[in-house]
Amino acid sequence: MGQIGNRIAYLREQHSLTQEELSLKLDISRASLSHYEKNRREPDYETLVKIANYFNVSIDYLLSRTNDPHVTLDQEVRVFVDSLELSNEEILDKFSLMVDGTKLSEDEAKRFIAFIRAERMMRTESERA
Repeated sequence: MGQIGNRIAYLREQHSLTQEELSLKLDISRASLSHYEKNRREPDYETLVKIANYFNVSIDYLLSRTNDPHVTLDQEVRVFVDSLELSNEEILDKFSLMVDGTKLSEDEAKRFIAFIRAERMMRTESERA
């Protein structure tokens, strides 16, 4: 799922709520909310729905599938995003991933993934500092 907690904490802070206030509104423990916000645990589906409904955002936004809080990805895109492993040759063939009009090779896809993972790791480390 990724960094759901970052989105939950952001939304809570944007609405000027404490963890205690939001946990009461969602009918969950403050400790659970704290674990979600620190990405130690991931909320179950029911809790995700409660959070999305409370803040009037899509579950896709909470799951970082989109940066627009009101966009919901269609089913085909959602399945693709959930199962995406760019280095899988079948995925490369099925979806014809391209950069500058040229299809990515399997090796290019693997390098791209390595770059993104390194970037995410550096971002996470800088957020902790």
